[in-house]
Amino acid sequence: MSVTAAPDAAHITYHGADFEALRRQDPQIAEVILGELGRQSDSLQLIAAENFTSPAVLAALGSPLANKYAEGYPGARHHGGCELVDAAERIAVERAMALFGAQHANVQSHSGSSAVLAAYAALLKPGDTVLAMGLSYGGHLTHGSPANFSGRWFDFVGYGIDADTGLIDYEQVRTLARHHRPKAVVCGSISYPRHPDYAAFREIADDVGAYLIADAAHPMGLIAGGAAPSPVPYADVVCATTHKVLRGPRGGMILCGAELAERIDRAVFPFTQGGAQMHTIAAKAVAFGEASTPAFSTYAHQVVANARVLADGLAAEGFAVLTGGTDTHLISADPAPLGVDGKTARGRLAAAGLVLDTCALPYGDGRGIRLGTAAVTTQGMGEAEMARIAVLLAAALRENVKARAEVLEMTRRFPPYPG
Repeated sequence: MSVTAAPDAAHITYHGADFEALRRQDPQIAEVILGELGRQSDSLQLIAAENFTSPAVLAALGSPLANKYAEGYPGARHHGGCELVDAAERIAVERAMALFGAQHANVQSHSGSSAVLAAYAALLKPGDTVLAMGLSYGGHLTHGSPANFSGRWFDFVGYGIDADTGLIDYEQVRTLARHHRPKAVVCGSISYPRHPDYAAFREIADDVGAYLIADAAHPMGLIAGGAAPSPVPYADVVCATTHKVLRGPRGGMILCGAELAERIDRAVFPFTQGGAQMHTIAAKAVAFGEASTPAFSTYAHQVVANARVLADGLAAEGFAVLTGGTDTHLISADPAPLGVDGKTARGRLAAAGLVLDTCALPYGDGRGIRLGTAAVTTQGMGEAEMARIAVLLAAALRENVKARAEVLEMTRRFPPYPG
């Protein structure tokens, strides 16, 4: 099978580590990589969970650290020759603790889902009751989906949102907690565009003697940049990803207090995972370092400013924007007023080079769209571009063929990797 780059991507070249050697040895895979770079460069990446890592993060991912087997933790590995990877992991841990003000950090989780799995393993037993946001309101698969380990091993109870405002109904959460007496309360969502009230969740968890687990996969980068409140002072355990707004490699992390450190570490290794991916951990360290700079703080605040302008623009174009706007990087909206459902919208928008996701619509049978501003903000776009993107989204749904040409012009002015 031959995979070729998209015609629009003919101008794309790639100078990553040893790419020419890869091209000579395995031209099929090289072609796929070049084609994917072209796709990313010639369309607008509006998926809320995606971003562009820095060249420094990519360099760490493609480093010889990928060769090292390192089961265990620094100073206590099951393999020899780990002195240097130990140093890399210690740097990552120290930077994560400093960045988020946490007493302990585990940076070995391979993904956000595996981080949540480890948190449950550390704090719960199979059959325990857990209170989390219902999947139809924006809960993640690890918050009780019957297709996921969480729904199979634990008894999940879902809380929802107010039908009029779209906001979390904290009195409902409290009532459910008192009735079901969960062992843990989970706060976090994949499509809720407002800040959770971590203090309220802490009070509810304390009221019933439950652990509080914050699934902060989406807002973690905003938290790092001071553009969103932190769950660290309130939650017993904070689970997160290191990509999304944080702009690091695909992976997970866990933060907790000193009293739970050993339980969390043992739940990651040896209970749920084997050898740590040391190249990814080094890339996480690079990302944590980048996120500690004033430039990243400026970026995080711009992400939020861009999302608010984009949400307002979508509302002006006729989309039904959930909760009436956003406090974060993500927006959830119903395109039904424009005559299409979420699935149809995603296909039409992709054809115009506007790449986003669908999401569940609370109190409805259909699906909406979920989009975010992290990647386009990394490319240097600001409020003016967000206002224009809202217009392009509506034009593409109306099958205006000119939208694709304007998307291409915008990506040429704001390439993800200049030069």
